[in-house]
Amino acid sequence: MPTRNLGDLITSALGLGCMGHMEFYGRPDPASAIRTVQVALDNGVTMFDTADVYGQGAGERVLGQALAGRRDNALVATKVGLRRDSAGAWSGIDGSPAHIRNACHDSLRNLRVDHLDLYYLHRVDPIVPIEETVGMMAELVNEGKIRYIGLCEAAPDTVRRAHAIAPISAVQAEYSVWHRAPEADLLPALRELGVGFVAYSPLGRGLLTGSIRSSTDISEDDYRSGTPRFSKTNMVQNLVTVARISEIAAEVGCSSAQVALAWLLNRGPDIVAIPGTKCPEHLLHNLQAAGVNLSASDDKRLADAVPGGTAAGDPYVPERMGELNG
Repeated sequence: MPTRNLGDLITSALGLGCMGHMEFYGRPDPASAIRTVQVALDNGVTMFDTADVYGQGAGERVLGQALAGRRDNALVATKVGLRRDSAGAWSGIDGSPAHIRNACHDSLRNLRVDHLDLYYLHRVDPIVPIEETVGMMAELVNEGKIRYIGLCEAAPDTVRRAHAIAPISAVQAEYSVWHRAPEADLLPALRELGVGFVAYSPLGRGLLTGSIRSSTDISEDDYRSGTPRFSKTNMVQNLVTVARISEIAAEVGCSSAQVALAWLLNRGPDIVAIPGTKCPEHLLHNLQAAGVNLSASDDKRLADAVPGGTAAGDPYVPERMGELNG
C-alpha cells in the first residue's frame, strides 16, 4: 500500500471510511465491521475514519473494539461538530469550544484510545468563529489529546483563517470522478498552504461500483433512498454515466470501482481516498485500485465520461446541502 502525506501526517493512500458500520446503509453488522477493520490492518491500511454522530457514538465504539491490541498500527480519525437529539434527529452544528472539548473526551472513551491522530471539525459552525473552534482544537493538541487538526467541507477562506490559528493537516470533502467541485478553488488553496486532502464518497456512495442498477436496489432503511442523487429520475441519468465508466474500466482491465479509485489517486500525492465498506471482500477489491496504472488517455477519458464533472442530483437533502462549504 503506497503512502501519502497529509501535512506532516503519513498515512496509507487508501483508508477505510467507517460511516456505514453502525448506521445509514441498512441493518448494522458489528461483527462484519470489526472483521473489515482487521482485514484492512492486515493489508496495509492505516487510516480509519469515523465520527461521533455515526450511530450516536456506536460507530466509534465498534472501531475501538476492532482496534483493540492493534492501536499502534492505526491512525484514528474522528469528527466533531454535528449534533443529534436523543431520538437521533439532526439538531444542528456546534463548534463552540466547550462542545469541542467535551466531545473529544467522549470520543477518546468510545474509541478506547488516549489520543486521536486526526480530529476534524465535521461542519463549520456559521455562528462560532472558526478561530475560536480551532483555538480549542489547538489546546487539545498541546494537551496531547489529539495529534493533528482537520476540517470537513470548509471553504478556502475558512481554511486560511483556521490555518493562521493552528496548522491544519487535512481537509475532507466529497471528491470523485463525477463530483469534482474541489478542483475549482479548494485544492489549489490547500496546495498553497501545504494542507492534505481526504476524499470521502470516492465511489459515489456505491453508484460507481456498478452494483446498483436501479433505485429499487436501495432499501427504505438506507439513507440514500431519500437523497436527490438516488431519486428515480436522477438514477436513470447517473446509471448511463456509470455504464460509460464501466466500459473504460473493462478496457483497462479492472472494475469500475477500481478505476474510479485509481483516477482519484492520480490526482496528486497529497490526496487520500476513504472508500467505505463493512464487507471484507469489498475492502480487498477496493485496495487493488492502488495497483491500477492509468494512462494519460485513460485518465482523460474517465474525466470526459462525466460532462461537467457532476453527477445528476445533489448528494444531500437541501437543508444538509446548506451546511457544506462553510
